[in-house]
Amino acid sequence: MLTLKFCLSSLTERAIARHEVREIEQRHTVEGPRQDVTLDEEDDVVIIYNRVPKTASTSFTNIAYDLCAKNKYHVLHINTTKNNPVMSLQDQVRFVKNVTSWKEMKPGFYHGHISYLDFAKFGVKKKPIYINVIRDPIERLVSYYYFLRFGDDYRPGLRRRKQGDKK
Repeated sequence: MLTLKFCLSSLTERAIARHEVREIEQRHTVEGPRQDVTLDEEDDVVIIYNRVPKTASTSFTNIAYDLCAKNKYHVLHINTTKNNPVMSLQDQVRFVKNVTSWKEMKPGFYHGHISYLDFAKFGVKKKPIYINVIRDPIERLVSYYYFLRFGDDYRPGLRRRKQGDKK
């Protein structure tokens, strides 16, 4: 019974996602881009920063927030369900639709712990730019150790499952 429910929900999700993909394709081929807000080529830019844990991603993102007003761009945090970096097909379709059609939030800098998503697969011609920051693996491990031991400044009272003894 559980397997049947899972299959039905999976089939329903795929059908909805296929419908939304067709909707995106029609919008890009038949109607063209939205006409209500026109953007210059330089303003029609979206950067997606895929945050790799313990690579100074918080510091890097803080720089983006500090500079956004001065340089006239928008910063948006991508928060996924249960911090799962992999989105369902339906969520992928919605994300692509939101990122490409939200003209008021361009140029935009999106950041979060998410997996790469191929926008071309959804019929998008103007794809976002993906960036990452990497770090020496040993330095990442050291950073993770101190993070678990002492936490961070953003949520100082948070008790983490893997925190362990601070002695």
